[in-house]
Amino acid sequence: MLIPLRTLEVESIVRVMARPDYPNTMREFREQFSTRQSCMEYLASSRWPEGFICPHCAHAGGWLKNDRFLYRCGQCKRDTSPTAGTAMHQSKILVPEWVWAAYMVATPTPGLRAKQLQRYLGTSSYTTAWYLLQRFRRAMGNENRTPLRGMVEADEPLIGGPAKGKKGRGGATGKSKSLVRGMVEVLAYKDARGTAQTRAGRVRLEGVDHADEETLRMFLDTNRTPGSTVQTDGWRGYSETALLEYRPIVNVQDSPQRASRVAPHIHRVLSNLKPGLQGTHHGVEPKYLHAYLDDFVFRFNRRQTPMAAFQTLLGITAAKKPSPMRTLIQGYATG
Repeated sequence: MLIPLRTLEVESIVRVMARPDYPNTMREFREQFSTRQSCMEYLASSRWPEGFICPHCAHAGGWLKNDRFLYRCGQCKRDTSPTAGTAMHQSKILVPEWVWAAYMVATPTPGLRAKQLQRYLGTSSYTTAWYLLQRFRRAMGNENRTPLRGMVEADEPLIGGPAKGKKGRGGATGKSKSLVRGMVEVLAYKDARGTAQTRAGRVRLEGVDHADEETLRMFLDTNRTPGSTVQTDGWRGYSETALLEYRPIVNVQDSPQRASRVAPHIHRVLSNLKPGLQGTHHGVEPKYLHAYLDDFVFRFNRRQTPMAAFQTLLGITAAKKPSPMRTLIQGYATG
């Protein structure tokens, strides 16, 4: 059955194309996504909020083949599913399970393990749950995110167990250790008494092999607005060249206690990261670290609006290309 998308007779279909609301409670979620049709409508409105645009010829408008939920382009006559060319493309996992999984992955604060997702979905295959979860983690790394602004605190901690014979950032050469570079926005506000306070804003984390001048400069240029203020701990990688287009505040630390006072917000972020990796995820192999860092950043930056994170995750997933199993097993490049 073909339903035209741009006639008065399908006003309800046109309204679906407005950016969808997100459920605020589990009850609302169950009611809103009880059928495959409702899930497909939500994916379509997330992918094409202004109306269907053909991915083949970029023509706007066409018809909906309601029996299979395919959009037929009004110009090239090709059919397109809302999941075509996305992370969900040709997946053997049912569309409702993708939507349910996105909700379960996006809303819990501490994150989710594949074993938990397997139990929630009721699938007999751990591999299916792991594959689904890794696809979502890959989608959490949004390349189009806006850079951090204002003042930031930066640090490069080591994640993992001790490396024999290595200290400080040199321990990154140990097999059980991974070096992470991180930045967090410092936001100023006034509390109920009118006293000036600061709090952590958005965060950026990346796994790296080295914390030298070149890699730190690249990290700053990718994630920061030039001319902003960067507070560091005096590590030599933050050279004059690395900080050329920024206003540095260098505070040399002489103890872990002083480090937490010099840059309290980034250290608080990292203190939340480390237990999560060891507790919720029972440790992380270095080749998968980048995916888990993207997972943490996604949740942290949306900690005030976890329900809205569900809508965001589905939208990003719909914009991502499909990821073969071999790519996910091998991990993906950092930096």
